[in-house]
Amino acid sequence: MLALRLTRSAHPAVQLRRLLVAAASAGTGFLMLSALGYALGHPGEPAGSLLLRLAWCATPLAATVHLAVAVARTDPATAPRPGLSAVGLGPARLMAVSATTTALATTLGSLLALLVFLHLRGDLTGLPFDGAADDFLAAGRPLPLPAALTLLAAIPVLASLAVALTLRPRDPRTPSPGPRRRFGRFGAFGGPATRETFGAYGRFGARSGRPRAARVGPGHTAPAPAAPQPPDGVPAPGDAVPDAERPPQDEAARTAPPAPRPAPTTLPWGIATLAAGLAVEAYAGRTGTPGDLTMPGGLTTGPAGVLLGWALTAVGLALAGPGLTHLCGRLLQSARPGALRLLAGRALMAEADRIGRPLGVVCAVASAAYALDGLRDPAALGPLTALGALVVAGCAVATLLTAAVECRQSRSGTTAALLRLGAPATVLRGAAALRAGALLALFGPLTLLVAALAAQPLGR
Repeated sequence: MLALRLTRSAHPAVQLRRLLVAAASAGTGFLMLSALGYALGHPGEPAGSLLLRLAWCATPLAATVHLAVAVARTDPATAPRPGLSAVGLGPARLMAVSATTTALATTLGSLLALLVFLHLRGDLTGLPFDGAADDFLAAGRPLPLPAALTLLAAIPVLASLAVALTLRPRDPRTPSPGPRRRFGRFGAFGGPATRETFGAYGRFGARSGRPRAARVGPGHTAPAPAAPQPPDGVPAPGDAVPDAERPPQDEAARTAPPAPRPAPTTLPWGIATLAAGLAVEAYAGRTGTPGDLTMPGGLTTGPAGVLLGWALTAVGLALAGPGLTHLCGRLLQSARPGALRLLAGRALMAEADRIGRPLGVVCAVASAAYALDGLRDPAALGPLTALGALVVAGCAVATLLTAAVECRQSRSGTTAALLRLGAPATVLRGAAALRAGALLALFGPLTLLVAALAAQPLGR
């Protein structure tokens, strides 16, 4: 009930993002039902035909789950706020609410896909379009409802599990950067921070609290300089500070500067995977080995190696996206940057993990769309292929825009602080335009290069 109330009282922009998740779920569910209908309408084909067509639905399914996770992360209704734990809405409960909301949106899309599929089959009304789509609908044959419901239930279950794993409560405690405590000499707890060499303990005055006298000549010593006294009202380093004058722990933690985010470590793995995918595509397109796979929905046949290379290329771009975004932020701050470039570069470095991976996925989708122009007969694309491409491309673009909204929400505190300090709004808009231009200048040529290399095996 709480998830239903939060869903009903959400902002229109949040409702629009949830409707996008429902639409993506409907498209993916229709593709899976079409694979089942094709298997029912062609019983003479081998049993692996259904599995192959279901495997083609894995890409739209992954894109739908990715979009659902991105929408759940930006949902303000389930964001942790002070005071919610007192009424029983802790991090675990909010995670459960997010997963339930995602399940509701994806279930709505799956039910819509089932209704459209039954309508096209003629089970609800007469057969529309004069039976032109009977090839993958299996009209006139009984539809196994348990199998259809099992296929449709995969989308809400996978999306909810992905949201629960992404938003699961994490322990905010971090290990202290200091040395590990250990027992020192004679059982004293907490040894020195640095290791001592042999004989250091026995040196004269090494453990004495009194300063050693300085030698000035044979048999003469000069008094040690007196330690500087702190001004009035300031306690000495060894004095105890009263509890009334000691700052509270939460105030000290709040004023401490946050630790800088480490650079993403997936850039080498992404480059290696991208190079491996391009190499596999080039080798499969040159040798022309047997083992072609028939693409459903009107696509021509293609070598299995080319398809494997496409998959590796997409994974490589997704892995390299955060590292390339972080590198783009560093390049913006090079060569004596001003306030505008420094602000844009620091924002890109902080948002590399959020926006880098969706940006890499968009580049992979754009390169694949460009590579489809290398087909012998692009007009042979069927309706199912067009629907699958629309679902994948739409989910990729919507995920990128949702990640941009999440980055804007995370920068809200910094933006408000800059406005309070007197920064003009044009500086913030200029920094946003500079970030977008820098990302376009880096990822645009990379996408064109990968697309040109990926299209060569299909142009033979």
